[in-house]
Amino acid sequence: MTDPPGKKSFTTREWRLIQSLRKPAQVQRYFSSMPYNWELGGGTLRSFREVIKRNEAHCLEAAVGAAVILEQHGYPPLLLDLESQDLRDHVIFVFQHRGLWGSIGRSRDIGLHGRKPLYRSLRDLTWSYFDPYVDMSGRIKGYGLTSLYDLGNYDWRFSARNMSKIERHLRELPHRSLYSSDKRYEKLHARYKKYKKRFPDRSPSYYDNRKEWML
Repeated sequence: MTDPPGKKSFTTREWRLIQSLRKPAQVQRYFSSMPYNWELGGGTLRSFREVIKRNEAHCLEAAVGAAVILEQHGYPPLLLDLESQDLRDHVIFVFQHRGLWGSIGRSRDIGLHGRKPLYRSLRDLTWSYFDPYVDMSGRIKGYGLTSLYDLGNYDWRFSARNMSKIERHLRELPHRSLYSSDKRYEKLHARYKKYKKRFPDRSPSYYDNRKEWML
């Protein structure tokens, strides 16, 4: 455990942003409105400071950004790695409210954004992502939790460099398996392919648990 940095560690713009985003739902709306980082110039893993400067984020960058913001409001910097069969993992910031788990997420797919704090366990939270995760190649097979404090003195808040250590750390985490039936997966896969054939530029939102999403 380390103490969160104080006001003097942040720029005026950063501190004003942090003070305006005190609740997870506010942070989710902030990252949902931020342009997605398509990494057109090559892979990136930016810190909170760099994300704010550039005003774009992919899933891991948004998760780290959410951790920095909400750390200032008493939330531990917890990340959950959703392990996929195609090696394209999804990373979300997770938090608890009244003993229930919720999340903040950013993705190209709307179904992989955040969740309201409604889940009794991380396993239940992970299951809420299973159906929307199925695309042409994705399928969740496990999940692993970590605290950014486990990285010691590594500068995940302000570094100007790519944060490759976080990605390696997430890969090396012990993951709990999430078993699912092939029949369920194949049904979801067929539905997704049919939808994308008809609407190639849209992200599907036809899932039954949409009311649980935090957009």
